[in-house]
Amino acid sequence: MNKPTLAALSLAPLLGASQTLVQAASIASLTLVLVILHRACMTPLRARLTGIAGECASLLIAAALVTCANLALLAWALPLHQTLGIYPELIAVQCLLFEYSLGRTAGWRPALTVLVGFAALHIALGACRELLASGVRLAGLMPGALLLLGLVLALINLARNRRAASRREGNP
Repeated sequence: MNKPTLAALSLAPLLGASQTLVQAASIASLTLVLVILHRACMTPLRARLTGIAGECASLLIAAALVTCANLALLAWALPLHQTLGIYPELIAVQCLLFEYSLGRTAGWRPALTVLVGFAALHIALGACRELLASGVRLAGLMPGALLLLGLVLALINLARNRRAASRREGNP
């Protein structure tokens, strides 16, 4: 499985739980915390567990962390849990995706860079959807989230292309 496929698998929480800024910030912060805890728990185990044993341990740790977070939301933030729906449970998939895509050799810096970028994208998408949903009903629905995500990614690609063109011309 390649990295674009892994990124596509992480779209469900991104698009589904970003109807408002509060939902987007909540799911982004939950993802940050749980993925970092998962990496921290798996770091000492990677040297000892290889193959299927390491994958099973990763799966069990991700499921345990997400279950604890889900129970905490039920106990202390029931309205937030109800608005987030099933998307907090899908963070276990995010934990496994990060573990698989970064592998055994990657340190904390690549993981944090990807996580912070993902959280920023999540919050930006939530803010845009909340602002636009008051006037454009489509922005609050799932197709609107796909359209807004496409627009954000197009803007990112445009900025990258401009920066690359200015470097080729000799400007820093």
